[in-house]
Amino acid sequence: MQSLVAPGSQAEQLGRLMLAGILVIVLPGLPFGNYLIYPFVILTTWFHEMGHGLAAIAMGQEFVQLRIYPTGSGVAESLVDPNAGVLTRAAIAAGGPLAPSFVGAALIMASAHSRLWRPALWGVAAAIVLSVLIYVRSFVGITVLPLVAAGLALIAWRASAGAARFMLQFVGVLGAMSMLADFNYLFTERAVIGGSSMLSDTGQIEAALFLPHWVWASLILLLSALMVGGSLKYALSENRGRPRRPKPPANVVQFKRKP
Repeated sequence: MQSLVAPGSQAEQLGRLMLAGILVIVLPGLPFGNYLIYPFVILTTWFHEMGHGLAAIAMGQEFVQLRIYPTGSGVAESLVDPNAGVLTRAAIAAGGPLAPSFVGAALIMASAHSRLWRPALWGVAAAIVLSVLIYVRSFVGITVLPLVAAGLALIAWRASAGAARFMLQFVGVLGAMSMLADFNYLFTERAVIGGSSMLSDTGQIEAALFLPHWVWASLILLLSALMVGGSLKYALSENRGRPRRPKPPANVVQFKRKP
């Protein structure tokens, strides 16, 4: 029986991305679904907290450690110079909520190129292992993240090309949709994390840049939506990857000067 959808077509890509999105939404509601999705919840927390840590490094500060709690919340601890400017502090705070959407958008774009399917999975797995060795300092992080890395590496190594592509899309959509899961947190000035009350990410930006936290929450959601929307537009583009047709040669007209 001939397939109604051409392999590699826009329709196939759209179908796979929609299936990944549906799984992200409905999996927690299925029997044992919470257990199946839990490692990926920890993964999105890792995206978030690594975003804080890498933002700190990018701003010339020191990333000390990352802790992930059983509830799926986490904390990234950085040493920030007391004389650091308000923009430095705001950038570190914003790096967390923007990171999952940024990584998700990058993985969705990578899923549009077959040569990147396996290398992208290997890259995520290697980054997880490296971060566990250097930064992760909590039982949940040390136990769950290596299992996630091993699963991604196994799929990159042994699974079919279609399975590797779908896992890349699934993780990409998971990161992209985490901005919706964090909606309430973004619009909260303070939150209880690891049993301690502290300023939320947007609360920290408010403390640095004075505008209300809900303004920064709205801007973060807008930037996340633009990143994810741009990645979907790229991945679903009909013209992406098609070689450009060469322009027809122009008619050559010779002019001779009569001696």
